[in-house]
Amino acid sequence: MIILPAIDLSEGQVVRLRQGDMAQKTVYSDDPVAQACAWEEAGAEVIHLVDLDGALAGEPRNLAAVEKIVETVRIPCELGGGLRTTEQVGRVLELGVQWAIMGTSALRHRPELEAAVAQFGDRVIVDIAARDGHVAVQGWTEASTVDAYDLARQIERLGAGRIVFTDIATDGMMRGPNVAAMSSMCVAVSIPVIASGGVTTLEDLAALRKLESLGLVGCIIGRALYDGSLNLAEAIAATS
Repeated sequence: MIILPAIDLSEGQVVRLRQGDMAQKTVYSDDPVAQACAWEEAGAEVIHLVDLDGALAGEPRNLAAVEKIVETVRIPCELGGGLRTTEQVGRVLELGVQWAIMGTSALRHRPELEAAVAQFGDRVIVDIAARDGHVAVQGWTEASTVDAYDLARQIERLGAGRIVFTDIATDGMMRGPNVAAMSSMCVAVSIPVIASGGVTTLEDLAALRKLESLGLVGCIIGRALYDGSLNLAEAIAATS
């Protein structure tokens, strides 16, 4: 299971939110490139980038920071947040991002997602963020009645390479992941799943590792690394 340290970007800064709420934003650094280098030096194999402003605006807003990061680090990066169209996906891939993550498009702009998958194949990852099993979109600010697992099965049929599954209730709360929900998602689809939300301890990682046989291939960690609850090098060692 690969550990993906997260760098959430807002106004060019590295921040973390609680449950996706911009009103509960903590700034950790004004130098995203230095942060990316630090994660690379600690042993990260992939960095998970999120354009939080873009997620709310519906179009990328922090591409200058993203471009500097991918030009500097030697490891691949994936980027989500505000990628709604095939054109936007192509643009960030041309910048040097290895994988583009589409979320809202899976529900609201399906033709664009279909076109992006057809053009870029497994370089397109779909993010499904859910609260109480129902999909949330537009930077998690808007709820829907769509079942997250039903949507995942639809996405798999489109040919997406993998899914990032975020449990909003646990994201940034430092209370552990929703292992049951992650297990259900892994069972729902046969494509690889990356877990996101709530990982705080090595015990949390051990619980998620039990889902590897079901198709869990990675885990995104954010606040726990920034607050020091988890050490990235130790987390990587524990899951290697």
